[in-house]
Amino acid sequence: MNPLAARYSRFRVAERLLLTGHSHQAWPDVAFEGQQQAWLDAAELVDRKWARAAEVADTVRRHWARLLGDPDGAIALGANTHELVVRLLSALLEPRGTVRARLVTSTGEFHTIRRQFDRLAEAGVEVVKVDARPVETLAARLAAAVDDRTAAVFVSSVLFETSEIVPGLAELAARVRKHGAALVVDAYHHVNVVPFDIDALGLGDQFVVGGGYKYCQLGEGNCFLRLPPGCALRPVITGWFAEFATLKAAPRPGVVAYGEGADRFAGATYDPTAHYRARSVFTFFEDEALTPVRLRAISERQVALLEQAFTALDLDPARVALPGIPAAGRAGFLALRAPEAAALADALRARGVNTDARGEWLRFGPAPYLSDTQLEDAMAALGEVVGR
Repeated sequence: MNPLAARYSRFRVAERLLLTGHSHQAWPDVAFEGQQQAWLDAAELVDRKWARAAEVADTVRRHWARLLGDPDGAIALGANTHELVVRLLSALLEPRGTVRARLVTSTGEFHTIRRQFDRLAEAGVEVVKVDARPVETLAARLAAAVDDRTAAVFVSSVLFETSEIVPGLAELAARVRKHGAALVVDAYHHVNVVPFDIDALGLGDQFVVGGGYKYCQLGEGNCFLRLPPGCALRPVITGWFAEFATLKAAPRPGVVAYGEGADRFAGATYDPTAHYRARSVFTFFEDEALTPVRLRAISERQVALLEQAFTALDLDPARVALPGIPAAGRAGFLALRAPEAAALADALRARGVNTDARGEWLRFGPAPYLSDTQLEDAMAALGEVVGR
């Protein structure tokens, strides 16, 4: 048993084969205590709880900024990335009829972007999609698609289907900067499993979006949008929390007021319970010295073990195969190409192995609380399923 597993007793991680680290990691027991504290604060303070909730939210913002290597970053919070992206899009595409009504993205983006951009295309917005693979040239091909009509480029720093790390984002940012557009990087599969340094990646003046449902173990309701310094955008889709800082100022007729920095992208009344849970989990990670560097080392070793165990199975590559992704270019999970990936995932689940599939990709996601034996047992189950 992995010693860390004892801190996740409510999720029973030592008893189950949870190869879902790339999707929904288990929550440490302190997360339950955080949720309880949110309830207790509401019971004691009633409507005065919002001052306490604001303090908790500020703590969560500081942790996101730390994980991005951006301690002074402006961080807007949201229940999910979609609500944050929609507010951002409403600012980037405003006013209606602007010459900058062109969006560039890849075919490898998560459904948040994929579906929303498809609907925008139906509504008449020009959307350019670039093939996500080969990943080695993705950034360069996105850059080539940028022109003076482009409002923004949306791309992931790690592809959600394959775990491939996208190189060349600094060069893409330079191209976007040259044409006066914006770059929005989805770092959901990057943060807290691969160290993220916003300046080293050349993204200091760009947007980054992500959340804590996966590698941060925060659960639902904990997403962020990092704003570039000096961002003065005015989202058309805007909530009344965005004007908190201006409520005491004299109103200007016909002008909607916004706060500064991340306040511009605030929403409206929300459930603060998720932030209490996040604060507890972030503190737990610090107490256990689970830094991004250490978590990357754990992840690399676990993914390598999964890869070795899969190779030893010597399965028919027509049924399931290991793509040629170098270890240094892979993030937090092992993706196997399988024409019947969904059926294999179902068969594995029937044998007690929790994993998932995206299209033709079968995904095995380890987590820092799993033991080597659990990883080996999960891969052995795949051998049994494919052999059968």
